[in-house]
Formats: sequence, structure tokens, C-alpha cells
Amino acid sequence: MKHFTKLIASVAMVAASAVASQAAEFRLGLITPPPHIWTKAAEAFGAELAETSGGIHSVSVFPARQLGNEAEMLQQLQTGALDMAFMTVAEVSNRAPELGAFYAPYLAKDIGHAGRILRSDMAKSMLEPLPGQVGVVGVGYGMAGLRQIVSRGEVSSAADLAGLKLRITPFTPILDFYNAVGAAPTPMPLPSVYDALANGQVDAIDMDAELIWVLKYYDHADTVVQSDHMMFPMVGLVSAKVWAGLSEDDRAMIGALMAKHVDSTIDSYVEKEAGWLEQIEGTGKTFTKVDASFFGDAIDQWNAIWSEKTSSLDALRATAAETE
Repeated sequence: MKHFTKLIASVAMVAASAVASQAAEFRLGLITPPPHIWTKAAEAFGAELAETSGGIHSVSVFPARQLGNEAEMLQQLQTGALDMAFMTVAEVSNRAPELGAFYAPYLAKDIGHAGRILRSDMAKSMLEPLPGQVGVVGVGYGMAGLRQIVSRGEVSSAADLAGLKLRITPFTPILDFYNAVGAAPTPMPLPSVYDALANGQVDAIDMDAELIWVLKYYDHADTVVQSDHMMFPMVGLVSAKVWAGLSEDDRAMIGALMAKHVDSTIDSYVEKEAGWLEQIEGTGKTFTKVDASFFGDAIDQWNAIWSEKTSSLDALRATAAETE
């Protein structure tokens, strides 16, 4: 998208005029824990913004839901009580259903392909309505890894998921998917997942490889299914109210630097995903790799539902084919 190309090109020029900016200490919220790739990217963004602005601007990063869950932080962004967030596209799609198209099962063939889709002009164009629809400015995409399934019991087919209490991120596209599979999808915040799996509050979880490995969700599991069934985008957001109060130079600087650091998470996952999966497989748990056929007609059911909910699905599929 030309707008963000111009933003990136203007950073050096803007830095020279930063002394004319009104100083601000921005607050940036995330749900991810401090060691997470998203949190590290947020901290790197804050450090570079401080440097580029000559110390005029700073960013205080609040990880691990310190400022609330994503729904609460999105409300704070809308009112201007929170300046910035790195947020799952999942949460934003609850307010902007067109973004639900990103969660089409097997839209991406692998982690690298997911990154190419998110860097496409089509994907970036889907951020343009957010100020009017949601009250936020989306500067660019990052992502987490592809989604996998971790189960306390044996899972050799999708039929084994039937009726299982399966932890999901609380948003509609993934709820629709697991309802189609026949599981009992159970929305649950990230900090509760480890204990819930340990004590049997849930039977299985939908999770990416990084957190399965780093937070040791495999500890209380018998089976890990590498399904790679869904991509999981993240978006860098600025409150539209805060954005409106920035100078043009500050918008260019902040937009370009935030876009750079959210985009850096794509490279991190492309580089590290295979290693995490190898380490998980090495734990001795039953490790099964499956493809789209594993889910039977659940994918067709999801596609039927979401072709009615979003007009972006066909265009995003075309982009996926072009970037494959």
C-alpha cells in the first residue's frame, strides 16, 4: 500500500524535524508475556522511536494483560485512554468481520506463505476501514505461528475431538471452526490455559508452536497434532483519537517504525517455527502431522458460513494463490 511505503521512506526526514514535535509518553498494551516475540518487538519499537525522535517520544510497554484483556484494551483505544497495542487480528475481527477471512482453514500452506499473504497489498488494504469501523489505525501486520492442537487424550482422527472441551481464543471464526469439527470450543484467556489443561478443566487446546514449547503446554498432554490449520495474524494499532492529535511528521515516524517492528515478527516465526515443532516432537508425546483431510467436511462448513460473513474471502484466496 503506497501510504505505508511513503511512511517508511520518510523516517529519516522526520527524525530531523522531531525536535519540533510535542513530547509524548505513549502506553502500549499486549496480552503476551514478557518473553514473547510480540512483546520483544513492542519493546524494540519503543526503543527505536525514542532514538529516532531524539528522546522526544517514549513508549511504556505493558505485557501480560496488565491493562486488561484484548476486548478491554480495544475499548481503551477507542476512547483514547490507551495509545497503542499489538493485538490479535482475532479480537479486531469481532468488530470488523471482514478480517475474519484471514482465519480460513488452510488459507496458508505453511508459515512462510502466511507471511507473504500478510505482506500483500490485499491484506494491507483490509486495514483501511478500521478508523471508521473500530476507532483505531492499523499500521501493519505481524503474526504468531500456525495453529496446532494439544490434547490430554489420544487423537488419531477428528472424531476423537468430538465433545472435547477445547480451549480457543475467544472470537467467532475459530468458534465456528471447532463447532463444525464437533468439539466443545471453550474460550479462555492465555494465562489460564496451563492450569486448565493440568486440572482437566479443558481436554485440549488450540495453540501455536511457540507457546506450546515455551510455556510447556505439552507437560499435561498425551497428543500433539501438528495440523497447521489456521494462520494467526497480529496487527499494530494506534488509537484513532491519539492519531488525530499527532502532527503529520509524528504520524509518519510512528506509523513507519511500528509497521517495521510488527512486520519483524513474521521473520521471527518463519525462522523459528520448525525448531519449536522439532523440540515438541522430541518430548516423547504422541506427535501426529495431519493435513486438511483430517478435518473432513468441517472446512467446507466453515467456508459456507464465512462466505456469507465477509466479502474479502475470495480476494484473499486469490492473493494466497498468487503468493504460493
